[in-house]
Amino acid sequence: MTPLEDDPHLDAAAYALHALPPAEEAAFLNHLAGCEQCSGDVAGFQATTARVAAVETAPVPPGLRARVLDAVSHTRQEQQRDPGAHGLPLKARGLRLALAASITAAVGLGGVAAWQHAQADDARARVTQVREEAREAQDAITDVLTAPDATLHTGELSDGAAAAVVVSRQKAEAVFTAHGLPALTGGKVYELWYAEPTGDLRAAGLLPGSGDRPARVLDGPLGDAVAVGITVEPPGGSPQPTTEPLGIVSLST
Repeated sequence: MTPLEDDPHLDAAAYALHALPPAEEAAFLNHLAGCEQCSGDVAGFQATTARVAAVETAPVPPGLRARVLDAVSHTRQEQQRDPGAHGLPLKARGLRLALAASITAAVGLGGVAAWQHAQADDARARVTQVREEAREAQDAITDVLTAPDATLHTGELSDGAAAAVVVSRQKAEAVFTAHGLPALTGGKVYELWYAEPTGDLRAAGLLPGSGDRPARVLDGPLGDAVAVGITVEPPGGSPQPTTEPLGIVSLST
């Protein structure tokens, strides 16, 4: 049997990577012309390297992974041959096998590349969604601010902050904004409340505790609400206020 280090099938990966010296490339081309197995391996290696470079997965010729790994395992069992003997030293053959094994491993990592590509797609989709939601929120605010019956109501909050509520009874909606809200810690949030004529409070949405200048359309219909209040609440908000209001903005005209 031909010694493994002289097996021309092992040159397929090096040929695909243009790593063969001219004389050996010519010899391999002669072998390739009559070897269906090497033709399939070369085509597979070339397609794989191109697709891996493009961060995509690629189909692998049947049995290619097994043949390469089998060749690598056999090579590890060979004794170092005399560099002056017929054929290349085992070190050079091992380099080609390493190239082949690297591409085979790249095929296995193609799933990781595909996952990373999918993650990038998901990230782009999330960015698009966030932008769309921001655009919709801005449009909703604009609708209230430009309503024919829009009225502005302002009030002082604690710690020197100020709040404003724009109300449209026709649209049954209100927009809240504030300036000077302090940043909160521990994941706490600001929560808005509609105050009914009876004194009952109705949750109207959350604001982040980042201290940024917020603006949002209040949740739920305006109804007969006579005021809007704001409190500090635990993460996720509360069904009823758990702290004293930072302030109340009256909606009376």
